[in-house]
Amino acid sequence: MAKNMIVAQSGGPSPVINNTLRGIVETAREMSEIGTVYGGWHGIEGVLKEELLDLTAQCPDEIALLRTTPAAGSIGTCRYKLKDHQNEDFDRIIDIFKAHDIGYFVYIGGNDSMDTANKVANVARERGLDVVGIGGPKTIDNDVGDSEFQLIDHTPGYGSTARYWSNYIQMSNEENNGSCPADPVLVLQAMGRKIGYIPAAARLADPKREMPLQIYLAERKVTIEQMRENINTMLKEHGRAMVVVSEGLEIEGLEIPEEFVVRDSFGHAMLSSSKITVGQLLTNALNEEPLAVKGKARCNVPGTHQRNDIIHASNVDLTESYYVGQKAALLAAGGEHGYMASILRADRENYTVEYGKAPLSEVANSERHFPQEWITECGTDVTDEFVKYARPLIGDNWVSVPVIDGRLRLARMKPIFADQKLDKYIPQADRS
Repeated sequence: MAKNMIVAQSGGPSPVINNTLRGIVETAREMSEIGTVYGGWHGIEGVLKEELLDLTAQCPDEIALLRTTPAAGSIGTCRYKLKDHQNEDFDRIIDIFKAHDIGYFVYIGGNDSMDTANKVANVARERGLDVVGIGGPKTIDNDVGDSEFQLIDHTPGYGSTARYWSNYIQMSNEENNGSCPADPVLVLQAMGRKIGYIPAAARLADPKREMPLQIYLAERKVTIEQMRENINTMLKEHGRAMVVVSEGLEIEGLEIPEEFVVRDSFGHAMLSSSKITVGQLLTNALNEEPLAVKGKARCNVPGTHQRNDIIHASNVDLTESYYVGQKAALLAAGGEHGYMASILRADRENYTVEYGKAPLSEVANSERHFPQEWITECGTDVTDEFVKYARPLIGDNWVSVPVIDGRLRLARMKPIFADQKLDKYIPQADRS
């Protein structure tokens, strides 16, 4: 007898997260083992509150439009962390599963989300429910998995954000080249709390290294004196400089006071939401002393645009995000509990991938690092090996996005929710 599925999302969105959702829903609709597919409205919070959007009842055309609908607005996301001591939350989830005949739980997100998927499904099984827990990978940071790329080669979302930065740097170079007599230094801050895959993508804009470009990753600490020297040397040689920094870059002698930092429920610094950024602090510091050429430094800090821009999305990323969602649904229907759908590089010379599975327990407890050997000895750039790894992920052609009367035609889900069968509930961590 078919059991129902809950699919939910957690953490920061990406340009292609909805296409993973689409892959799950469209595949699940064809599987006799899976009944109704519900979307947890705003992640695990929606599950706890019994806010379950009926995705099976949605128009197939709207589900298809998820392909080019960015971010997570269709079913929402959250940053709610299920901690081991929150027994009432786990009890509530079990009650929800029982009330709605749930046999499959798919959670789309990063390492913390894989941990949640693993915990929820294991607790359900311990309580006698036959629930299959599956993870769907997602993160623009590309930090899910291991540094050896054995669990997963790259995560959906990264290729599109990398393409965004490749395009953004090319356009910023035109700006900097034109305005350099007044603004010779352009500081650009990229997302990447503690891992450098996003700022590293700036090099994809200039693989032949013709631009006056420096890249500083969170993995390599630097002093403000070193940065001044590096930048002034470039100014003397080129008359201008573009400086890309990770939002989590530690610059000795230039620290963000803790009272300026905003943190999420996981304790992670939300540096793009904080009261001041490392990019602006660096710009201020550069302008406190004369530069090697006339003019001043200026700062650009792109915000969530780099993770919700479908226009600059990668076609490769879109394709892979769909098939990894499809793989998640197939794993669920096959009863393969405790796995995350995975993308593995089958051929590194002629880029091809295959879709596999990685144990949730291993993914949840792993932590990927940007390879040190991909950072140049001087610490201001990345190597050709990184370019070789990342170049296929950004694709070549533009994504075709439907437009009606000059406006993007995005997916719109009807507010068809499952009947609430239980009493209202406030998640434990949200109680005053």
